[in-house]
Order: sequence, then C-alpha cells, then structure tokens
Amino acid sequence: MFVDTVTIKISSGKGGNGVATWRREKFIAYGGPDGGDGGVGGDIKLIADKSLNTLLDFKNRSIFKAEDGAKGERANRTGKSGEDLIIKVPLGTVVRDLKDGKVIADLTKDAQEALVAEGGRGGRGNARFKSNKNNAPYYCEPGEPPIERDLELELKMIADVGLLGFPNAGKSTLISMVSAAKPKIADYAFTTIQPNLGVVRKESGDGFLVADIPGLIEGASDGIGLGHSFLRHIERTKLLVHLVDIWGFTGSNIDKIQEFMYQNPADNFYKINSELANFSDLLADKKQIIAVNKIEAYPEENFAEIKEQFETIMQSDTRVIGLHFISAATGQGLDELKLSVAKALDEIEFVVDPVLVHDDEVARDHDDSNFYIEKSHNKEGIVWLVHCGRLERQMRVTNIREVESLKYLYRIAKALGIFEELKNLGAEVGDYLNIDGADFEIDEIVLA
Repeated sequence: MFVDTVTIKISSGKGGNGVATWRREKFIAYGGPDGGDGGVGGDIKLIADKSLNTLLDFKNRSIFKAEDGAKGERANRTGKSGEDLIIKVPLGTVVRDLKDGKVIADLTKDAQEALVAEGGRGGRGNARFKSNKNNAPYYCEPGEPPIERDLELELKMIADVGLLGFPNAGKSTLISMVSAAKPKIADYAFTTIQPNLGVVRKESGDGFLVADIPGLIEGASDGIGLGHSFLRHIERTKLLVHLVDIWGFTGSNIDKIQEFMYQNPADNFYKINSELANFSDLLADKKQIIAVNKIEAYPEENFAEIKEQFETIMQSDTRVIGLHFISAATGQGLDELKLSVAKALDEIEFVVDPVLVHDDEVARDHDDSNFYIEKSHNKEGIVWLVHCGRLERQMRVTNIREVESLKYLYRIAKALGIFEELKNLGAEVGDYLNIDGADFEIDEIVLA
C-alpha cells in the first residue's frame, strides 16, 4: 500500500528537575547544598532514508515521544539525559507544522535531517544557587517542558521521468515494457491507483528512474479524481513523457468514470497540460516528450492526419522536445523512445530545489511563561486561580514548608507579572492565590 500524506503527533523529552539536597558525611555537620541538575530531554529528529519509498509505517504509528531527562541526584550528580528519537522518512518528504501550515523542511537527500522538537533543558539543583549572600539555598529549578506539536508529512517522489496521461493511456504497460516494474494492468479506468517506479537501463549501463503516475482527468488540479494526490509526484521530475492514446478515448463523466467517449487525442494533450498549469507553474513549464500509444491496430488511412496534428503541436509548443508513435503492448518504437528520453535527460539543465531545512524556532521554543487568572470562590472566600506553566512547574519542586523555597516561588511569580495582574483584577489581602492546586493567603507582600 502506498501512502504519501500522514499527520503525526510528536513530543520531545522534558528536562529533568533539579533537586535540593544536602551533603551528609561523617564528621561534616554542615556539608552545604549538593543537589545536582536534571538531565536534558531527548530531541526528535526526522532523517531522510533512501531505502524508504512510502509513509505507510506512519499509518500504524502516529504518536512519537522522546525520552525525558532524569532528575538530578545528590552529590552534584546530573541526571541522565533522555535518548533522542530518530524518525526515518523517505527522500522527498515535505514536513509542515499543522498549526500554521508552514514548511519546516523538505528532505531530498539521503541522511539529511531536521530537528522538529528539541528536548527541554534540565533544571538547576540547589548547589547551583549557592552564593556569598546565600550559602544554603533550599530551592531548585524544574526542567523545561517538552515541545509538543502536530506535523504533516507529504511525500513527493523523486524520479527523473514522470509518465502522465489520461486513464488507460497505457502508462502501466509502458513502464512494464521498459523496466523491471510489474504494475497491475487491466482494461478499466484507474487501474493504477498509486505511483509505480521503474529503472530504465541505458546502453552505457546506468539508468534513469521513471514514475508511472495514475491517470489524470479534467479537474485533477482542483482535487477531482486522484487529483492532488499524485500531481505532487511529478513536480520533482526532470522530464515528462506524455502518453496519449491514439484512439482518443477518455472518461466522459467524472462521476461515472467507467463511461467512455471518443475525443480527438490532440485535445486530450491540451487538457492534461491545462491541469498541470492550474496546479503549479513548475509543472506547466516542464519539458515533455509526446508518446502516441496504441498504434498497432490503428487504421492506416487515418494515421497521416493524427501524425500531422501532433507534429503541429511539437512545432508550436516549446515544451515539447520529442514526438514518438509507439505500441507499448508490442514494443514497437520503444527503443527509439528510450534513446530520446536518455538524450533529453543528459541535455536538460535541471536545477534541483535547494536542500531546505528552515530555522524552525517552534522546535526550540520551551517558553511557557504566559498566564491567565480566573476568579473563583470556596468556603474560605475569593480564590484567584493562576494558570501558568512556568509557575506550575516551579511549584512542583517547591517545599512550601520552607520559607526560602517559598520566597523563590514568589519572586518568579512577581517577575512574570502575576502579582501586578492580581492588583489590576482587584485582589485584596485575605483572598487566596491558587497555584497548581495549592492555596496561599494573599498578604501585603503580594500586593505591595
């Protein structure tokens, strides 16, 4: 099964908490603080792997979590850092942040990587707060929070040549005849519902990669039929081989794609190119070789007229750099077509998109200092509920029975502007302040 678009949830590892401990050794009555720092949380990175060609694995697993850092230990020992999480993706994977649609990375080279979620730093232990003014700090820091985000992974296949045309033009038959690929072939619309890749060997011994793109219909650029699902896969190709059924058959009705009617094969060429232009300028400008297929049983008396139509197209359309009349079923004309494609690939100057990995600030943004305050009531009176990640994390490493530790918590709250906002909201002495489920009576110090 071929899968080319998935969404995943990721979370880096949170930083380990620092600890507040004290040196305890025989004959040393006052050993001083020796609490170590917390370990760093694990990062999440996406790495392109040339051995992969689908995003199918992400259908079975869509949530990824890196390892958290461990808390610090006594004797100034830093906690163990969390393991990084490496997620392998196929070459050609475009990574977007679902929140704003921004492209984070476009991974087109083997082993290219993108950091998408940085692990949180570990909090400092109380040994780090020792100073001339305070040689016995009772407080420590929590670790930084993880980075959590939703990502979209979109695969754009990387091939030298893209085969395109209406359903039943013969693309699958052609790729099976010129390469070792074995696509499903049958006489009905949309036999191919996923791209097929094949390597065509050249006389020199090397080869080029061909992508058989599922048949397009009118409206494909608007997402009708298989539309957007596969137009993306020919954006990266160097050359297009436009396969046209000489008999001119195509779907007569999008809702009833199995019904067919006769249309001029040259008209079908223009319709497909119209869909390419509507989808992107990049596709509209790509060089093409026209391969008119299924000539094996075509009436000889009508052939000259069809040939003249396509020769006129080649003369008037600068994108068309070759014209061949072939039979994919019998092999007629295929050697000449392969030579023409190989020659064109050698001559076309193709600028590959630059390796794209944006400076993704979201991947490193651990700031959770934003807050809001709600007014509530309990049996004791008015309670002001403070919602602030930074303060709540500090609360979890605070010994509220120890005065210096509590003062440190209050200093953080003041620096964040929480006390000032309480005054603006009308808080009074005797009200209660609730932080992470713990109530504190508001006094003059808070409202000073």
